[in-house]
Amino acid sequence: MLVEVCANSLESAMNAEKARADRIELCSELAVGGITPSYGLLKSIKENLQIPVHVLIRPRSGDFTYTESEFGIMRRNIALCVEMGFDGIVSGALHADGTLDLERTKTLVELSGNLKFTFHRAFDWVRDPENTLRQLEGLGVDHILSSGQEKSALEGIALLSQLNKVAASTVIMPGGGIHAGNVGVFKEKGFKVVHLSGTTYEQRMETVPKVSMNTPSFLRDQGVFVSNMEVIRKVLKEVK
Repeated sequence: MLVEVCANSLESAMNAEKARADRIELCSELAVGGITPSYGLLKSIKENLQIPVHVLIRPRSGDFTYTESEFGIMRRNIALCVEMGFDGIVSGALHADGTLDLERTKTLVELSGNLKFTFHRAFDWVRDPENTLRQLEGLGVDHILSSGQEKSALEGIALLSQLNKVAASTVIMPGGGIHAGNVGVFKEKGFKVVHLSGTTYEQRMETVPKVSMNTPSFLRDQGVFVSNMEVIRKVLKEVK
């Protein structure tokens, strides 16, 4: 069984390689489900890792519907990853009604060229998973990362097993809450690859910060926060 580690930093990726993981999915900000890593991190990964690395292409947290400008950023980031010689792309797009954005996902797959393509956990929001699997297979998607539309892959193992049974060419990759205590279940069920972060918390500050830099109210799945022109204009009017 192949083990893919979702790494959020150079240190995480190097630790995964030293632990003899088979592959890396590289991202930043695990707390929001991952976003595209910076150029500096991409460059450092290429200089320090030998195992295959697939890069997450997701311009922001929140939902998986994108404006034209956001989609343009995604296309540029894929082109950069192709140019830098990475092994795979992890991405995808949905419509607002929870169906696959077939046209945009097709574009992402095509831009990835010869790189492997994983449709990420946006799959866990789709209304009709089996039909979406067939659509993604038609696009030539190599992997689907999913928790089986549940909070963890173990809870969603029934759907994952059904998808694994009917998949013709796309590899179903369970991910979400997988660890040494339950990974054997997925091996017994016949999955070829699993996905996990394998993280532990490391406290690095000696004191408790007076002001938190985390803003939980910004974490909403159904949309995004966008700077508003009228709000900004009102402030400018007061001070200019």
